[in-house]
Amino acid sequence: MVTLDIFSDPICPWCHIGKANLDRALAQAPENPFVIAWHPFQLNPDMPPQGADRRSHLAARLGGADRLAQAESRLVEQAAQAGAVIDLDALTRIPNTLDAHRLIHWAGIELRQDAVVTALFHTYFAEGRDIGNPEVLCDIADGAGLDAAVIGRLLASDADKDAIRARDAHARKMGIDAVPTHIIGNRHAVPGAQSADLWARVIAELAGQAPIAGQTGAA
Repeated sequence: MVTLDIFSDPICPWCHIGKANLDRALAQAPENPFVIAWHPFQLNPDMPPQGADRRSHLAARLGGADRLAQAESRLVEQAAQAGAVIDLDALTRIPNTLDAHRLIHWAGIELRQDAVVTALFHTYFAEGRDIGNPEVLCDIADGAGLDAAVIGRLLASDADKDAIRARDAHARKMGIDAVPTHIIGNRHAVPGAQSADLWARVIAELAGQAPIAGQTGAA
């Protein structure tokens, strides 16, 4: 078995696209060797708890409305190719994702990370719901087979907030400065939303015990 550590943020559209591509490759290779774990990286660690208006925040960050429109055009094209639903009209707010990362962490304890991560992406990008809202997070937990009442009590507390912040900080100290970033077998760094074809080649090379071509970097 080979560990595949994925650093992502559930409000990152390229993380959503990247997961859709990875899922396609995994579906075509059900005997793949990966053991996948999702790790926290907040794109906006200083985001207020109530979040922010998405368009104004991104326009300011990217250098204006025209730059945002160009980025969104490319994004929509890549999402369509990957089969990842992104409804830009539904995306009005950017939430703080600390609680979403806490939910992903707790889902990992219950071996439900994939279901929760998938649901977070869908809830935000397809439905436009606020994944910083505890009620929304409890709905996601319930749908993924977690105890929503327990999750609600945890969200109302400070449980694991410091741990998530520390893991985020550790990722940055490792040199991770963008997401998604994938670490294969604690050795090879694969940044960005890679194609399903690339993941299929990686899986085939791992199955043949060959070096992973073209990927370097230590975790």
